[in-house]
Formats: sequence, C-alpha cells, structure tokens
Amino acid sequence: MQLRKVTAASAAVLALSLAATACGGGKKDDNGSSGGKKIAVGIKFDQPGLGQKTPQGYAGFDVDVATYVAKKLGYGPDQIEWKESKSADRETMLQRGDVQFIAATYSITPEREQKVDFAGPYLLAHQDVLLRADETAIKAPKDLNGKKLCSVSGSTSAQNLKAKLNLKTDLVTYPTYSACLSGLQSGAIDALTTDDSILAGYAAQAQFKGKFKLGAFKMTNENYGIGVKKGSDLKAKINKALESMVSDGSWAAAVKKNFGPADYKNEPAPKIGDVKS
Repeated sequence: MQLRKVTAASAAVLALSLAATACGGGKKDDNGSSGGKKIAVGIKFDQPGLGQKTPQGYAGFDVDVATYVAKKLGYGPDQIEWKESKSADRETMLQRGDVQFIAATYSITPEREQKVDFAGPYLLAHQDVLLRADETAIKAPKDLNGKKLCSVSGSTSAQNLKAKLNLKTDLVTYPTYSACLSGLQSGAIDALTTDDSILAGYAAQAQFKGKFKLGAFKMTNENYGIGVKKGSDLKAKINKALESMVSDGSWAAAVKKNFGPADYKNEPAPKIGDVKS
C-alpha cells in the first residue's frame, strides 16, 4: 500500500514536470525567433506621433515600424508584448533580455554602440526646441544661453547642449517629456529640447493647438536605430525588414499617418548603415 502511494506521487511529479516543459516550449529566446508565442518590444509610452499608450492601444511611427519588423520576424500584432523603454533604461533592458528589440526614438551614438547593436537607421531627425507660441526672445540657438531648458534623463538631447552645442543653459531633466511639457506650459521652463519629430508630435495634439511652436533650429542630426542585444543576429534580420518597409511604401505611409497632422518636414528614408554625424 505504501509502495502504491510513493509510485502515485512520483507519477504526479513527473506529469507536472512534463507539463511545465511543454509550456516552456513557446518561450522567446534572445533572438525573438524561437517560434514562441510572444516577442517583447520596447517603445516609449508617452510620445504622441511616435510611441504612445492610449485607451485604444499603442500608436505612433515607432509602433508602426516595430509592428512591421515583428511581422517580418514571424509575429503578428497580437503576439507583441509592448514594454515601456524610458531613455535611461534602454541599454539595461536589452542587456538583461527584457526585450528583444527597442524602437523608441533611439539615436545611434558611438557610446551606445559599445553596449548594444543597432539596426537602421530608419529615421533622421534633428534636435530642436519647443517654445510657447508667444515666445519672442528665442529666435536662434544662441538665444538659449541663460535660459531654463528641460529634457529627459539619459537622452542625447540633454548631453548635446554642452558637448556639441556649447550652450550655457540652466538644464532641468525629468523622467519623461510629458513632465517637461507641463513645465513649459506653466512657464517654469523656457524651452523643451529634444528631437523635432518628438516635438512635432506634442505640438500637433488637439489640446495644445496654438499653444506651442517649433524653433526649427536643426541643431544636430539624430539617427533613429532599432536597438538589439550586443551580438544578436536580429540586427541583420531587422535591417532586411526596414529595407522592405521602405521599398513597399509602408514607411512613407507611416510617416504621413503619424506626422502629417503636424506638417512635419521629414527627411527622406535613410539608407541602412548611413549614420549622419
């Protein structure tokens, strides 16, 4: 009788073990191509026109690019697990394997390339400033000296102010651009600085119509790439997907859909590997 109990218990353990193994068969690997049911993709959640979480789902140019790429990798829209990728967290998320790739206004820089690999670029943007519509004192980059500017922690825009642009500003950094926008609206800061594509998305929102304007300074080149874990073979696969997106017209359609309302003057689709300094 005792023997039967032990045997039954062992069989139950074995059954549970086999079930767990079967369930684990669909788990995604670092390359997001194991035939699994889900692929984790990093985007921004608070950038209108690029990556935004809405009551209806996720929307924006980066979302459309990532969805197209995921499809080419064998994943449908319902198989994408969207994860918020704040500027300061992106390298860590890729290195830890939290996501398989990141499309989140992720500028390609030599410093970042030491930690992660990039596919692309898929969009060329430029650093600019967003100003209140009634601002008259700031007409050129030099007018930013002595002004209170806001940008996001870990972004290239914050680093560029001193490193590339040699501007002496009072810089305030927040975790998100939405927080910066609130400061600009209230008058706590004089300008919000980041990429013109991001600023155009905010300026185009219905609730901000007529309240803000772009400086149109084009202070730097920002080459948006898709970040992957260092050494991942996803880089080559994503590059092919991006080339396909441009050639079949999907890239141009996504630009028109997401930036058209803001009358954003985008650059032509960049060639893969052509990173503008």
